[in-house]
Amino acid sequence: MRLKDLAEHLGLSQTTVSRALNGYPEVNEATRLRVAETAARLGYRPNASALRLATGRSGAVGLVLRGAEELGPHMSEFLAGMGGRMATEEIDILVTTVDSYADELAAYRRIAASQKVDAIVLHSPKLVDERVKLLKDLDIPFVLHGRTNIGETVAWLDIDNTGAIERATTHLLDLGHRRIALLNGLKGRTFAEHREIGYLAALSARGVAFDPALMGNSNFTDEVAFRYAQSMLELRPRPTAFIAGSMMTALGVFRAIRQAGLVLGKDVSMIAHDDVFPYLNADNMYPTMSTTRSSIRQAGTRVAELILQILGGKKIEEVHELWPVELVLRESTGPAPAS
Repeated sequence: MRLKDLAEHLGLSQTTVSRALNGYPEVNEATRLRVAETAARLGYRPNASALRLATGRSGAVGLVLRGAEELGPHMSEFLAGMGGRMATEEIDILVTTVDSYADELAAYRRIAASQKVDAIVLHSPKLVDERVKLLKDLDIPFVLHGRTNIGETVAWLDIDNTGAIERATTHLLDLGHRRIALLNGLKGRTFAEHREIGYLAALSARGVAFDPALMGNSNFTDEVAFRYAQSMLELRPRPTAFIAGSMMTALGVFRAIRQAGLVLGKDVSMIAHDDVFPYLNADNMYPTMSTTRSSIRQAGTRVAELILQILGGKKIEEVHELWPVELVLRESTGPAPAS
């Protein structure tokens, strides 16, 4: 069905129908609803090229990923949430993969020049992120999943990583643990730096000295976590508790604990950060896993909504959201063993 056919069926001009479908304020609500309902019932879909000419928009949002480093389960969950929300608005996600940081910057310049997307979702920011400066210079709308400090206003959504890890560390201290290991994300990433701040603050508040041998920074994988935990458990005195940066990390730590002949929840405690993977449920692990919990899929959904709000005219100064993180205690945490 063409726009002309839909307009004739409704007894309205093509201009009125087009404006109603695209949300122009001069079309009253009753007419807008009648047009939308009839279009849905008759299966009308606007021509993408015509829609771009009419609105100046491409109907797509961009995301640039750097190789295997970022194509993991966390991104899959984030994209599931983001894509589901965008699909309700018939907006596509254009994913570009690159091999290096320089290639990523070049990709943003190319995307901006091509005008293939209406906005960008920027993820995994650093404390001072040059990509944010570049996108502002390119004058392309974007929402940052995380935070950065470039001295300029940007739109962002983040979770309270500092508060989450501070609470987790404090809980372990309350249980009598003093040798607490933190397996964190990559150094320089904002979320990892914020988590380290929370960890150090909790130790300092109790007068517990920080031991750099109990800190590890890496990508969140089972194998890397296993090797970190294995080497830490060989220390004397060994750690009696771990804070794992993700559920994938927790799997590696758990493997190292078992290999050392120790029992999780008795000899060694653990709290993991849970992004709520549908295939890795903390309640179904044995023993069940204590976690700090925040759904990355819900974050993807909300980032999509914030992008839509910005494209609808909302000021970026009003798009700042910091989500609290829940601490869920289960069987993997217990009192520190007697020394």
